[in-house]
Amino acid sequence: FELKGAVLYHCGPIIKKEEQGYRLVAGGPTTSQRVEMYEWWVIKEYGLKGIIGKGGMGKKTLQALREEGCVYLHTISGAAVYLADRIKRVVDGWKIEEFGEPEAMWLIEVEDFPAIVTMDAHGNSLHESITEKSTRVYRELLQKQ
Repeated sequence: FELKGAVLYHCGPIIKKEEQGYRLVAGGPTTSQRVEMYEWWVIKEYGLKGIIGKGGMGKKTLQALREEGCVYLHTISGAAVYLADRIKRVVDGWKIEEFGEPEAMWLIEVEDFPAIVTMDAHGNSLHESITEKSTRVYRELLQKQ
């Protein structure tokens, strides 16, 4: 696979092998935070331009997004079949035998895939902003009691 300029999707898909190749049956996002320890390196090493997942990522990844001109997109949790319908074709798979289908890397083509940028290439994080604002509002509510 050529990953330079690609978008990486944090997903543990259900894949079905068919005569003409593979078909993604269910493909919802998995929690991105669990790969925080090395995602910043993956962005820099492979020149990614986007990451899709759920839940956002940490400060190291946010810094790598800014430095490399990459973005993090959040997609719909609990909609694995709906999202699989947006995947038009499984082009190829890598390390299928070694890791198994859910953990292998898949090259897919998507169309009308719903996602929103929540961490941008300027260092802004919607996840961080919402946490800060909700913490402030929560503290204000506690003080009123």
